[in-house]
Amino acid sequence: MNRPALRGLYAITDARLSPGDRLLDAVAAALRGGASWIQYRDKGTDAARRLAEARALVELCHAHGAGLIVNDDVELATACGGDGVHIGAEDASLAQARARLGPDAVIGVSCYNRLELATTAAAEGADYVAFGSVFSSPTKPHAVRADLALLRAARERLSLPICAIGGIDAGTAAAVAATGVDLLAVISAVFAATDVAGAAAEIVAAIAQTIGQTGAGQSPPVL
Repeated sequence: MNRPALRGLYAITDARLSPGDRLLDAVAAALRGGASWIQYRDKGTDAARRLAEARALVELCHAHGAGLIVNDDVELATACGGDGVHIGAEDASLAQARARLGPDAVIGVSCYNRLELATTAAAEGADYVAFGSVFSSPTKPHAVRADLALLRAARERLSLPICAIGGIDAGTAAAVAATGVDLLAVISAVFAATDVAGAAAEIVAAIAQTIGQTGAGQSPPVL
């Protein structure tokens, strides 16, 4: 499959919002709504269930021309045939993830509200960096905050794709996209919605309209 560009709506699953019996239907709805990337995020201990779900999601995403990233778990990303992994401060190092997954894998790195982490990750070969929480988030209410000014500063400094996460919804997506970030990662505003496809489509429309008006995210500067 030709992977989509690292831009647009990046919908992240939540086992509480979309438990196993509803996971595939919820993700399929997000994809119909225009999500270009899905992250499988599940902290459960049932390895067999997680592998089965991840493999099913890879097949579903690829059928829709979307990509599938696994949260935190390099071995699961390898076993399920996903497009890559997203790692945080307490996970495997970028070098370890790259060695295990290979040069073609997409590896994203959480940088919280620290530009220095992002510049290091870029130099070490990350495919994208993520900042957040941009707004108050029901998923991680105590997360550090990475405001819009930080996102704009990151865009000025970095050439690789930038992801914003935390409390983003249809009402705030335009302001976030206007900073020049490439990916808007969303959990609750998509998967807690009664109409998942409609919620995703609203965010996608807000991103598209903002980029059309401002050119945000089109031509990032050279690092």
